[in-house]
Amino acid sequence: MEKCTFICSRFTLDGVYPPLILSINARRLGMDATIFFTFMGIQAIMKGKIKKVKFIPPGFLGAIPGMSTIATWMMRRMMQKAQIPFPEDLLEMAQLEGVKFVACRLTVDMMGLKQEDFIDGVEIRTAEEYLKVAKTCQINMFM
Repeated sequence: MEKCTFICSRFTLDGVYPPLILSINARRLGMDATIFFTFMGIQAIMKGKIKKVKFIPPGFLGAIPGMSTIATWMMRRMMQKAQIPFPEDLLEMAQLEGVKFVACRLTVDMMGLKQEDFIDGVEIRTAEEYLKVAKTCQINMFM
């Protein structure tokens, strides 16, 4: 079976959408798909956090107080109008499709997290364990 991995390191709309969408589509093509969540991206698989993911506008706009809240609201309206699933729906779809979610051990330890902080089905693995899987994959992408 062909395999692929995706690394999610940012907890922003543009950080979580690509690995979720690509992994869902990989599964639908019959591939084994894994998302390795590290650094701030790990929040996407923490209980109750995915609904809080924001869009941070590029450049100086992202530094203006309240701008990410407004931009997130606008993006969610555009997604709804275009019938694009919200991140929380994509996360659930990925789980139902059989995408494997892996939390980075280093990030888990650094942030003082525990297994119970994560949604069901998340595995906690080291970078070495991730690399052992990645070296057997046809596709590896860092998002």
